[in-house]
Amino acid sequence: MNQSKVEFEPFEYSYYDYSDWYSNNAEPTKPPKEIILPCDPTADDRLFHICMLSISLVVMLILAVLSRKNKFCQGFTRGSSSIFSPANFLDQTQKKGLVMAVFALVFSKLSMLVIAPDPLPFSRDTPAEIKEYMKIIAIFYYPVLYYPLLVCGTLQLKAGYVFGMLLSFSHFGVLVWQKFDCPKTPEVYKYYALLASLPQMACLAYLCVQFLLLFVKGPKTDEDLDSSYYTNYVKLLLKKRSSTASSSSTDKPTLAERILEMPKNYIYIPEKVFRFPLKLAVSAFIAFMAIYHTALLLVVTVVPTLHIVRAGIDENIAFLLLSFGIVLSDDRMEVVKIVIFYTWLLEVCYLCALTLSCLVSLIMLMRSMILHRSNLKGLYKGDIYSVYNSQKTIRPSKPGIVCWMGLTGYQAAIVCLGMAIQTVVFFICFLFLVFLIIIPVFYGRNIIVFEIAGKAWPAWVTLLLVTVLQHVTAKFAFIKKEAGTRDLNNRESLFLLTYLLFLINTMVGMIVAIWRMVITALYNIIHLGRIDISLLHRTAESYDPAYRYYTHSLKVEVSQSHPVLKAFCGLLLDMMVEGGRAGQKIRDAEEACSSVLSGIQENRPSKVTSRRRIRCRWQLLYTLVNNPSLLGSRKHFQTLQTSESVLNGTPNRSSTKGSKKEADKPAAEPVRSTETMTNQDKTD
Repeated sequence: MNQSKVEFEPFEYSYYDYSDWYSNNAEPTKPPKEIILPCDPTADDRLFHICMLSISLVVMLILAVLSRKNKFCQGFTRGSSSIFSPANFLDQTQKKGLVMAVFALVFSKLSMLVIAPDPLPFSRDTPAEIKEYMKIIAIFYYPVLYYPLLVCGTLQLKAGYVFGMLLSFSHFGVLVWQKFDCPKTPEVYKYYALLASLPQMACLAYLCVQFLLLFVKGPKTDEDLDSSYYTNYVKLLLKKRSSTASSSSTDKPTLAERILEMPKNYIYIPEKVFRFPLKLAVSAFIAFMAIYHTALLLVVTVVPTLHIVRAGIDENIAFLLLSFGIVLSDDRMEVVKIVIFYTWLLEVCYLCALTLSCLVSLIMLMRSMILHRSNLKGLYKGDIYSVYNSQKTIRPSKPGIVCWMGLTGYQAAIVCLGMAIQTVVFFICFLFLVFLIIIPVFYGRNIIVFEIAGKAWPAWVTLLLVTVLQHVTAKFAFIKKEAGTRDLNNRESLFLLTYLLFLINTMVGMIVAIWRMVITALYNIIHLGRIDISLLHRTAESYDPAYRYYTHSLKVEVSQSHPVLKAFCGLLLDMMVEGGRAGQKIRDAEEACSSVLSGIQENRPSKVTSRRRIRCRWQLLYTLVNNPSLLGSRKHFQTLQTSESVLNGTPNRSSTKGSKKEADKPAAEPVRSTETMTNQDKTD
C-alpha cells in the first residue's frame, strides 16, 4: 500500500503549486535585471539624414548664387563672399558663438562614435569587419552635414539666416523627438545616449536663437577692419598712464592682497581692449566639451558595473575570500556586509577622483586662457622670449600652418587623455588614503602602514633630528653678519660636520629623491591637459609635441592678426574705398596740426622747443627699446640695413653690409642725417 503510494507521488506532484513559497522562513526574491531592447524612434534616423543632406545641398546652391550676385552688385567687399569659406578664423572681431556651437556639434558626434554600434545612420547592424571603416567615413560625414550652418552665418545674408533657422530647427526638433521616443538605449548605460546628446541639444538651441536674432537685427557691419577694436587697442597703447597707478604697482603687496590675488590667476576675466582669437576660443570651448564627454564616459563605464557587482554579492563571497586565506569574520552575513561596504567605498573613491579630475581640468583650462592672453600680448610687443627659448621670426611657415590647423583637435585629444590619467591616479591616491589610513584608524585593525612606521620610528627620528641640526647650526653657528654682509664662520666645525653627516645625508637624499619623483609625476599629470606650457625643461621644450604645436600656431596667429597691423591696414583701406573724402580729411588734420605746431614754435622761445624735442626723442627711444619690432619700420634704418640683417626688428650684429655702405659714402652722411632729423621732428 505504501509502495503504491510512493509510486503515484511523482504523477500527483503539481509544478504549479506555490504553497511552500509562503512559509515563514522564505526569503524575498530579487527583481529581475532590466533588459533594454534596441529602440527604433518614430522619426527614422536614416530617412532624416537623407532629407537633410538633400535640403543642405539645395541651400548651398542657393547661397552660392546669392553670394555671387551680391559680389557683383557690391564690387569690392571686405568679408567672405564664398560658400567655400566657413569662417574667417583670423578675425578677432566677429561673433564667436556660432562657430563654437558648430564645432561643438561635430565634436559631440565624434565622442558618441567611439562606442556607437552603427557609426553611420544609413546602415543598421553594421558587421564588425567593416565597422572601423564606417567610423572613418563618419569622421568626414558629420562635418559635411553641419557645414551649411557655418556658411549660413558667414555670408551675412538675410536668406542665409532664414536657411540657418530652417536647418537648425530641423536638427533640433528631430533630435528632441528621437530622444523623447527612445530615452533608453542598450549601449553601455541606458541613459548614456540621452546624456551625451544634451550638448548637441544646447548647441542647436543656441543656433536657433542666434539665427533668429541675426535675421531680426541684420548682419553686423563693423567686423574685422571695419571694427573699432583695433583702433581702440592702439589708443590704449599710446595712452599715458597715471602716476598713481605706476606708484601703486611698485608698492609691495600685503599678505591679504596676495591671498586675494591668487584666485585671479585662475579665473579668466575678459578685458575690453583685448579679444580672444577665434581659433583659441574654439579650442577652449571644445576642451570644455571634451571634459564633459570624458567624464560622462568614465562614469557610465565604471559606476553601473560596480552597482551590478554589489547587487550580486551573497554568502558565497565568504568561501571565495577563504580560499585566498582572507578571513574578515566568522559570520558569513557579516562578511557580506563588509564586502558590500568596501565596494561602496570603491564607488565613493572613484567618484571623488573623477570629480577632482574635472575640477583640476577646468581650473587648468581657465589658467590656459589667461596664459594665452599673456603670450599674445607679449608677442604683440615683440617679447619673443616669453614663449620661445631662442630668437624666432614671427611669420607663417609650413609647420606653423599645419599646427595652426590642428590645434583645436590636438588640444581636445590631450584634454581627454589627461583627464583619464588624472582620474586613475587620483583614484589610487584615494584608495590608499581610505583603505590604509582612514578605515584602520576608525576600526582599529589592519593598521599595516602604522605598524611599519612604528617599527621604523628610530630611523625617522634620527633623520629629522639631523636635518634640524643642520638648519640650526647653519643659522646660528656657521653664518656671521658684519657690516651688513654675511660670511662663513667656524669653518673647521663646518668641515667636520660635513664629513660626519655624509652617510646620514645620503639617506636624506634618498627620501628627497623619492619625494622629487612623486612631485614631478603629480605636476606633470595635473598639467598634462595643457598645451600652453611645456612639461620638459626650457632647453628641451622643442621635444614636447604639444607645446611645439602651440608655439607654431601662435606664429601664424600673431603674424596675421596683429591689432596694430590691422588698424594700419584698416586706415589704408578706408582711404582706398572712400576715395578723396577720407584722404582729404586726413590731409586737413595734418595741415591743422602742422599749423598749430608752427604757431607754437613761433610764439614760444627756442629753449622750450628744444626741451620738447629732447623729450620726444627720449620717448621715441623708450618706445623702440620696448618694441624692437618697430625698429625695422623706420625710414633711415631701412636705408642702412637690409632685410637679411634684421630679425623681428632687431639688427643682426654679424651683418656688416650696412657699415660697408656707410664707409663708401662718407660725404652723403651729413645730408642724410639732417634729412632724418627733419623727418623725425615732423613725425614727433
